[in-house]
Amino acid sequence: METNETGLPLVFVHGTRVSGTMWRPLIHAIGDRHPTAAPDLPGHGARRGEPFSIPGAVEAVAEAVDELGGRALLVGLSLGGYVTLATAAAHPDRVLGAVAMGCTTLPRGLFGAVYRGAARLAAGHPREANRLSAFAFRRALPRTHARAMVSGGLSCEITPSVVRSVQEMEPLAALSAYPGPVWLVNGERDHFRRDERLFLRACRDGRLIVRPGCGHLTSLTDTTELTRHVLDAAAVVTARTYGASTPEETQ
Repeated sequence: METNETGLPLVFVHGTRVSGTMWRPLIHAIGDRHPTAAPDLPGHGARRGEPFSIPGAVEAVAEAVDELGGRALLVGLSLGGYVTLATAAAHPDRVLGAVAMGCTTLPRGLFGAVYRGAARLAAGHPREANRLSAFAFRRALPRTHARAMVSGGLSCEITPSVVRSVQEMEPLAALSAYPGPVWLVNGERDHFRRDERLFLRACRDGRLIVRPGCGHLTSLTDTTELTRHVLDAAAVVTARTYGASTPEETQ
């Protein structure tokens, strides 16, 4: 079992069509304060070509947690946020806390239809969609972050199964089932925050953070602020798990 002597383990969960490399700037900023892992989900990165499913993604994250000692704080963005919630509900004894970013919407109705249509279009023309995604990352993000998004490879062909899997999820039920602390983190301009109040009410121990001026991806650009959010969450989880004081308690 892990101890807090080298910091609480952190597992980062990536978004659709990218890979675990997207977290490199944040992991670099955290440095050696915490053991970290950023696994590739099925169908992405080194696992491109494998079928995607939520259970398979949960298994990949749980394996990464086990490699770090068996318990960890999870941090996920977009698809990674939904997978983080599913993993927390499936393995509450192994997930000590969850930071779920850009994933507080129920992608159904008209929004869901647009989501499915874009996924089908991307999968029908994966090379063009991969190039367009890389271009969009370069336009929206600083060079270091854009490079991290694409360096593990892009896999737009997997998007229809990802969308279908997310739409079949019950994230509110997952939140209701999970007893640990949850941080719902959204950019102010993120189109995936429209149901954030429903998600917050579903949490048994939740809090909502809205980052001013940020969108879905640009939440990653202020690495200093994002690092602070993750380290603050880790401090709370560490205090609850090991009885250590949080920064607020020592001031």
